[in-house]
Order: sequence, then structure tokens, then C-alpha cells
Amino acid sequence: MSGPGLRFAGLPRSGIRDVFERAALIPDVAHLEIGAPDFPTPAHVVEAATRGAADGFTRYTSAAGLPTLRALIAEKVQGRNGIACGPENVSVAAGGCCALYAALLVLADPGDGVLIPDPGWAQYPIMIEALGCETQRYPLLPEQGFEPDLDELEAQIGPNTRVVIVNSPGNPTGAVHDRDTLERIVDLAARHDLWVISDEAYEDIVFEGEHVSPASLDGGDRVVSVYTFSKSYAMTGWRVGYAVGPERIARGIAQAQEPLVACPSSVSQKAAEAALTGPQDLIAEMRETYRRRRDAACALLDGEGVPYVRPSGGFALMVCGPGPGRDSAAFARTALEEARVAVVPGSAFGPAGEGMVRAALCVADDTLATGLTRLAGAVGVPA
Repeated sequence: MSGPGLRFAGLPRSGIRDVFERAALIPDVAHLEIGAPDFPTPAHVVEAATRGAADGFTRYTSAAGLPTLRALIAEKVQGRNGIACGPENVSVAAGGCCALYAALLVLADPGDGVLIPDPGWAQYPIMIEALGCETQRYPLLPEQGFEPDLDELEAQIGPNTRVVIVNSPGNPTGAVHDRDTLERIVDLAARHDLWVISDEAYEDIVFEGEHVSPASLDGGDRVVSVYTFSKSYAMTGWRVGYAVGPERIARGIAQAQEPLVACPSSVSQKAAEAALTGPQDLIAEMRETYRRRRDAACALLDGEGVPYVRPSGGFALMVCGPGPGRDSAAFARTALEEARVAVVPGSAFGPAGEGMVRAALCVADDTLATGLTRLAGAVGVPA
């Protein structure tokens, strides 16, 4: 029997999943590798899904999602993100990942270049290369809190560049880009006739500064905004996200996911409706918990003399662990096998992540303290 096609066989492996699977085989590990809220999904959200299933909401929906959910999302996007939006501009997806992938499928053709932040989310290049596109990178500057180097971003634009991805608050960096930076990126995209995909998965987890949606800066003419219920409402396993953009693009995104998932889960969409219409206090509770953990983590690392880049949002912390000249993947393996702490090598997020590791802040306080103490000990071991 022949093996998989060349496109699949050549795809890079997620460094996050690699660490996660290795760590599952080792006892007494402090798990700081997976970025998923440790809060339970709110009870009223779970109840809405249960009620929806009992009432018969167990069949296919439109590929774009339930009309009632799309209307609620449009209201949310107008009110909280400042984007002119109607239900026709919304496409519900089977998670933010699906929305991102479908958006790339609609906006970029094989051979087109897609600019991504470096360091940036590990799944971006996997998606891009699966579609036969070219991964291009623009640097984020750790010495400036992982703000983008906009001159270098523009210098990386080539004749085949079609899309630039912006992620604020960022994963793995925790960077929250200010309004001026995002305005300049939108302006740059307009001058070079590029699409912007704005990954706003962490929109509600901001400690300093403000979250600004790039589509609010240009009327959404060339920006596709991607959101998820996973982070704001502790709904990672429910797999509900959505994309917002010009009507023709939203229609294309819905069509693009039809061959893969047909439509988002019907009961999960009923849960998402309850998330939007129910109490919003969980968002503030989670944000303040992550802020407190961030501050505690920074204090612990300061005490151990371990450098890091202080995040302004999200729930990850980039620790300058391996140090210059040390391979972050090898260091992460050593930290796991010898120090019993699971962290993700910075190289999993791009070449600019080398020399660092990512530690998740969305874990119990004692796990975070134990893991960072073990990590600090590993950092102190000579190469």
C-alpha cells in the first residue's frame, strides 16, 4: 500500500502537540505546555446545549451557522469590536482553527505568500503549507515587548504575497499591539493590495493597553477577523468560532468548510448563543486570574534570576530559558525528562522563538509555581 501524498507527508509537525504527547508518558510532570482555560464552561452554557439537544437541535445547520447565532455575533462585533457588521458578514465555523483555515483557503491560492508573525502561533505554517502556499515571516521584537518591526514587515512583502496575519493579543508572545501599530499595518496592506487576517482569539484577555480590532480601522474592506468562543468562555472542546468580513468572503468561508465539516455543531451553536446572551462575569474573572498568575510568575522568575518577556495579554509567558547558542527543542526535552516540567520550545513558533520556551499561565497556581521553579532549575544547568 502506498503512503500518504507528498503534501501531507511534508507538513511540519506541531511542536506543541509533540511536547504534549511526550509529557503524557512521563509521571509527575508539571504541565505548562497546553494553552487552554482551566475554568469550567459556565453552567448556563452547558444547560443551553442540553436543552437544545432535548428540543431537537441535533440536525445539520447552514454551513454559515444558525441565523439566530449569526445575528447575535453581528451585535457583539458591532458593540465590542467596533466593526460595521450584519449577519451576512458572519460565518460560524467549527472552532477558530477552522475559521482561519477556511479564510486562508478563500483568500490565498497555491503559490501565494502569507506573512505571519515570528514568533507566531505554531499552526499558521501548517495551514499555509497544507494549502500549497508559501510561509513568509515578519519579526516581532522581544526587546520591545514583541511589537512588530514594520519596516522589516514591508521589506518581506514579495510579488507573490497575498495575505498578512496579525495576532493581537498574541500567542505565544502575549503582545497587545496598539492602535497606531495596527493602523500602520492596515495602511501597509492597502498600499500593497494585501488581505489582512486578524486572529483575535484572545481579545478578552488584555492586562495592559486595549484590544483594537483592525477591521474597525478600515471599515472591514480588506480585513477578515477571526474569533473563538474557546478562550473567552472556556469552551475549547465545543469547537465554535467565527469569521467576520465582506459578505462575499463570509459566503466563501462558509462554502470552504462544507467539504470538511459540513457545518458547525448544532448543539454547540446553541451553547454559543447562551454564552453571548448570558452573564459575562466569567470573562472578567478569568482575565483577573490570568493577570494574577502572570504577576506571580514574573515575581518567581525575577527571584530566580531567569529572564522573560512580560506579556500584556493572553495566557502564555515567553521565558528566555535555553539562552544564546542553546537549542530550545533540545532544552525542552531535557526540562521534560530531567526536571519534569513540560514547556514548548520557542522554535515551535518560528526561528525568532529560538532561545526561549513558552509556559502556559492557564493552570492551577501550585502547578504554575512548581513548573516554573523546575524550569528555573533547568535553565541553571550548564549546556
